[in-house]
Amino acid sequence: MNIIIIIQARMGSSRLPGKVLLPLGKDTVLGHVINRCQKLNHINKVIIATSDLGQDDPIAEWALENQIVCYRGSEDNVLKRYYDCAKEYNPDYVIRVTSDCPYLDYELAQQTIDKMISEPSDIIFYEHAQPMIRGLAVELFSFDTLKKIYNCASESRHTEHVTYYAYEFSEQFNTSTLKVPDTLVDSKLRLTVDTEEDYMLCREIENNLKNARDLSSSEIIEFLKLNPQIASINEHIEQKPVV
Repeated sequence: MNIIIIIQARMGSSRLPGKVLLPLGKDTVLGHVINRCQKLNHINKVIIATSDLGQDDPIAEWALENQIVCYRGSEDNVLKRYYDCAKEYNPDYVIRVTSDCPYLDYELAQQTIDKMISEPSDIIFYEHAQPMIRGLAVELFSFDTLKKIYNCASESRHTEHVTYYAYEFSEQFNTSTLKVPDTLVDSKLRLTVDTEEDYMLCREIENNLKNARDLSSSEIIEFLKLNPQIASINEHIEQKPVV
């Protein structure tokens, strides 16, 4: 089974430009993401997908320096960039990861992969009664699903957010669900880097936890719950809506 990871990355964030290459601990935000992806079993290739704009040259240069495959494509149509990238590697399944989640949960990601191997479906949805901590999840879907989304999607919300069509029209797909542990459910905690406050929180994690880059998400969450003054740094940040 050919499973690849595609990490979408760009420098042009409106709220925190250049965030993916900001230093974090002894690495960068993107470096953290790559490191956690490389912990997963059954993965054949990890790829960075960025745009072909000059402003994203630093990402391609970073990838070259760190011996990570980098694909470049459309800036505005992220879905096309994703699809064009994936089809070059003829995968059975694709894992979508975003480059601003330095503490993505590699344990949950491995459970997701294992479930897809044992119970194949078009796409796996996470099941949780309350909002999941932002910045932990990955998305796993078949290449055929990505191809269908690419051929059917036309609205900007679908082309900007790769899998949004599958969530909006889930009845068109053979879906399965994976229950998220209660420890990963919390509407106030954020472990993504989208604003200066998010970045400040991540730096506090790095300053207080040895080898935070390699720690499980559960260990990082436990630290934040024991240190509410740090956890509260970005709790007021609202996620930008999908439009």
